Amino acid sequence: MREVARISADVREPGPPLQHERTTTALEDTVAQVPARPIRWTRPATWPREVVALAAYWLGSRMLMVALVRSGKTESTEEVDRLYRGWSEVLSSGTFPVNDVTWQYPPGAALWMLAPRLLPFLTYLQAFWLLMLLADAVAQCALLRVSLGRPGRSTSGAWLWALTLPLLLGLPYGRYDVAVTGLAVVSLLLLPARPRLAGALAGIGAMVKVWPALTVLGTPRGRTTRQAWTATAAAALGLLLVLAALFDHAFDFLHAQRARGVEIESLGGTAFQVARLFGWPGLVQHHYGSMEFIGPYVRAASQLSLLLTAAAFGWLLLWRLRARRWTAATPYDAALSAVLLFTLTSRVISPQYLIWLIGLAAVCLSVRGTCQRPVALLLIPVVGLTTVDYPLFFEAAMVGGWRPTVVIVARNGLLLAAGLWSAGRLWRATVPSAARGRRPASEPAGPRPDADPVRSA
Repeated sequence: MREVARISADVREPGPPLQHERTTTALEDTVAQVPARPIRWTRPATWPREVVALAAYWLGSRMLMVALVRSGKTESTEEVDRLYRGWSEVLSSGTFPVNDVTWQYPPGAALWMLAPRLLPFLTYLQAFWLLMLLADAVAQCALLRVSLGRPGRSTSGAWLWALTLPLLLGLPYGRYDVAVTGLAVVSLLLLPARPRLAGALAGIGAMVKVWPALTVLGTPRGRTTRQAWTATAAAALGLLLVLAALFDHAFDFLHAQRARGVEIESLGGTAFQVARLFGWPGLVQHHYGSMEFIGPYVRAASQLSLLLTAAAFGWLLLWRLRARRWTAATPYDAALSAVLLFTLTSRVISPQYLIWLIGLAAVCLSVRGTCQRPVALLLIPVVGLTTVDYPLFFEAAMVGGWRPTVVIVARNGLLLAAGLWSAGRLWRATVPSAARGRRPASEPAGPRPDADPVRSA
């Protein structure tokens, strides 16, 4: 009887307050994360209201974007129908464009130039629009699917992609950057669970437009980094060798931009836009496929941009060496910071570059613990000002004047602030402060070499 009474008392006696509180909180979080009914993506009747609202907005906004490009009044439509289709005809003959200064892309870009020809029942222009629309849909679905019913995740990223991309009007469907960004988005979202596949997608993207290679910069130390980086290098090299075997002049892109100047929308070009108001005698000419400044100090500004790019790369390497704290958001935050820095220091900042930043910012916002939330929100007015600059004020920017200059100064000023803010927040979130002194022996300085904090988050 005494034994029975003791067991009964033990059952009635609550555990320690802290343990009981943690158990209750964990149970509440688990219950909150379980949807009221299972979501079946093939049955819209099971979708939550937020998903229905997002899907409705996406369909409506994308119909307007398609209508804009179908109107034929946008320059992006002319570029696809004239330039991309012309390149596809050259590539169909088994060679990359030769002596064409406008071809400045890695060999993998040939895949997107040739892809519309696989749909012979459509014109080249219609097939290209359809492929870009599908790439947009893939990125949207990936951002939404990874956010629903998962701890630490948020649908803010899916909303950012849906709401912000239409601010560029029809431009996203008139460039193949949506497809490249879709590759980068899926690569980043797969990184925690499937680092090899994520690295392979990043490597393929790098062979299309270089910058997706930066998406694996923030992988946590240890096995994840080894797997992702090895897969990135293997996929990029493999695709390069295949294309070099199939096409002639596959490596001409390496020296295609050697003599490139300063484009009028770049950070360096902003200085010349202001200088023109005070008598700078330079001109604007169509050069290497874009409108560039020609005149005094332009070459020096171009070389300075290259030096700043090298400095940005050095800072990123330093960050990689000094970083000690990794969270589920760190790979995403590092990717946005890296691409922002390389965009800022580029001699060209084309409007379609904002598509990259929108996609990476959306991935950051898919995790609640991101340190890039204010940076992502700051990019929204940057996108809006980009549309004011191009196409609305682009012709005026070529001629010069205070109105287009104010627009480009505001856009690039906000973009510069976003880049510096992003880098600063990434550093503070991941690099331990020297003011804290030595850590206690029981407190680890960072993740174990083989730990994968992103996977466990």
